[in-house]
Amino acid sequence: MRIVFFGTPPTAVPSLEALLDAGHRPSLVVTQPDRPAGRGRSPVAPPVKRAAVEHGLDLVQPGKVRTRAFRERLAACEPDLLVVVAFGRILSSRVLGLARHGAINVHFSLLPRYRGAAPVQWALARGESLTGVTTMLMNEKMDEGDILMVREVGIEPGEHAPSLQERLSRVGAELLVETLDELRGDSLEPRPQDHSAATLAPLLERKHGYVDAGHPASEIEGRIRGFDPWPGVWLSRGGRRVRLVDARALDEKPVSAPPGSLLELRDEGMVMACGEGTSLLLFQVQSEGRRVLGVRDAVNGRQLAVGDRLERISETN
Repeated sequence: MRIVFFGTPPTAVPSLEALLDAGHRPSLVVTQPDRPAGRGRSPVAPPVKRAAVEHGLDLVQPGKVRTRAFRERLAACEPDLLVVVAFGRILSSRVLGLARHGAINVHFSLLPRYRGAAPVQWALARGESLTGVTTMLMNEKMDEGDILMVREVGIEPGEHAPSLQERLSRVGAELLVETLDELRGDSLEPRPQDHSAATLAPLLERKHGYVDAGHPASEIEGRIRGFDPWPGVWLSRGGRRVRLVDARALDEKPVSAPPGSLLELRDEGMVMACGEGTSLLLFQVQSEGRRVLGVRDAVNGRQLAVGDRLERISETN
């Protein structure tokens, strides 16, 4: 079977490696262009490119995927199947139609829940305890294709996005190979999604990290875990931004202090009042332009203090 693989970030690499281990050597790997990074803004290759080069695979990095030149390059491979894992671009029906058997996507959620660009982050931000991976047949709509296989994955208490993404990428790689095996045996029946049950996981923006301390502590904790490392969760201390890096919602008696008030320094962290009488125990924080610190070190460095009140940052700032 002639496969063309589309993928870009670290979460796509396990699927590419799994294809190779299972004997499915892609005819072509498609990934996004190198991007400037670091202080010197030097071009950095995406992880999928590095993996493809390591394995000696043919590679293209189109700036645009809607051009005639790209479609001709893809058609020249005469692909039987496209495999798409976190590629980061929407593929048109003209591209999807170039493969005899269409395109399979590995999506890191239990579709139809969390359709979109950031399913892992939003599942955490919204307090889910269960997520998973879905393989589906792609169409021109966003994550609305027929479902092939599903694998559920429990979310660990206190787990942040990087850890969950890494686990899901490994589960997704295994499920991709299983899906190909089932398709080859003609024993897999695609099933339509229940569109009425769909939820969205939009692309993250900086404004999503500007939380309101008046929200319940559990909601703020979910965003801290889901929006790590970017955009992060930020509040303001006297006009200076402070990122809440790690925290846990407390199950204690209600507090009456104004939301955002820093109430008590404990051995393990700082208690912050939140909405609806809830409270949040802060473990790590990061003042703008400085490194991440444990809360006690931040207090010793005069970056936080009992009696402070952390406030919402305007989305226009």
